[in-house]
Amino acid sequence: MRRTLTVLIPCKNERKNIRLCIESVRDIADEILVADSGSTDGTLDIIHQIGGCRIIQREYVNHGNFVNWAVPQATHAWVMIVDADERVSEKLTAEVRQVLNDPPEHIDAYWISFKCFFMGHPLRFSRWNTDALRLIRRDRCRNGECRVHPEFVVPPHKTRKLKGKLLHHSYWTYDEYFHKYQSYTLMVAKDKWEKGKRSGWFALLCRPMLRFMQLYILRLGFLDGLPGLQVCMLTAFYNTFVKQGRLWEMEHALPQPDPDACEDQPLAA
Repeated sequence: MRRTLTVLIPCKNERKNIRLCIESVRDIADEILVADSGSTDGTLDIIHQIGGCRIIQREYVNHGNFVNWAVPQATHAWVMIVDADERVSEKLTAEVRQVLNDPPEHIDAYWISFKCFFMGHPLRFSRWNTDALRLIRRDRCRNGECRVHPEFVVPPHKTRKLKGKLLHHSYWTYDEYFHKYQSYTLMVAKDKWEKGKRSGWFALLCRPMLRFMQLYILRLGFLDGLPGLQVCMLTAFYNTFVKQGRLWEMEHALPQPDPDACEDQPLAA
């Protein structure tokens, strides 16, 4: 007998994305569960207008914490996590249906790959087309404890990989990219700091350049044309240099003097 599925959509202020995301999951979802963390841009109005969704709301702490709160609230034993800026492809839809017809008892989660887009342009290389555990058993899988890009902790022998892809429309403008990575790099740096990692000359000077060469040359990012060049440059700068810079800041930055704080201090004799 076919197993039923909850599609979980975490979101906040996704007015331009939420409708297409919901439409892409209707063919496989027995329940669409939208976990909102404080939308103020009309996202919730669109969801109510579309209909057929259940909405839960809570303050956002970090992604792993938020998803771990939302997953147990799913009605069905199988849950598929789809971010609001993602779409489920037709091939993935058919594959998920097949899995749910008779899921092996010893498998708890399935890896799903991404086809990523940068400002509307598809990327084939440039490293953004990674994968993640997105189809899981509700009662057996929880995210690890980290602030950014947490992963469900599942033994490798209890996972399999699907061939269909999630279409990830990540950034349409530089403003979107800069806004996200301002907080993203800080959270990653905090995770690294708590693990005892520190930054220095090599990390600040060499790692960004090596990262760019790895992505652009070794992983063939140059084949993605100018979108690939920008993605590789941004990844080397933000994902490597800025993270390391924030680590250096935590250890070495001096507090800025506040002249006004000295106004009430008595003058020296």
